[in-house]
Amino acid sequence: MNMGGGQDWDTVVIRKKKPTTAQLKDESAVNAARRAGVGIETVKKAAHTQTSSGKAAHKLEAETEDFHHERVSTELKKQITAARTAKKLTQAQLGQLINEKPQIIQDYESGKAIPNPQVLSKLSRVLGVTLRKNPTPAAK
Repeated sequence: MNMGGGQDWDTVVIRKKKPTTAQLKDESAVNAARRAGVGIETVKKAAHTQTSSGKAAHKLEAETEDFHHERVSTELKKQITAARTAKKLTQAQLGQLINEKPQIIQDYESGKAIPNPQVLSKLSRVLGVTLRKNPTPAAK
């Protein structure tokens, strides 16, 4: 009864892991394959023809709609200014009362601001006046 002494005489082959696709595309790997005589096929992928800039540019040129943000109307800015001066508040004081920067009050009173319902409701509450977003559309 011979137990073999713990030796296994069968042949075992240990291989390295397969190269990744990035390694296969490497120029040095391609050159090594050419030297070894392996057939190499190079294929250039086609660009996406459906998303070409020609179609998108044509759509943009054909667009006739005028996109812009509505600004504070003249009536609204006059109403805010009149209510603020009636309460004898400065723009900075009014901004502090509604927890906004004085720059926002300046923008509303100059007509540069885009009407924000939250700011308008704060102004209405502090000034004691009903302010609507835009009583009439602003002049373009």
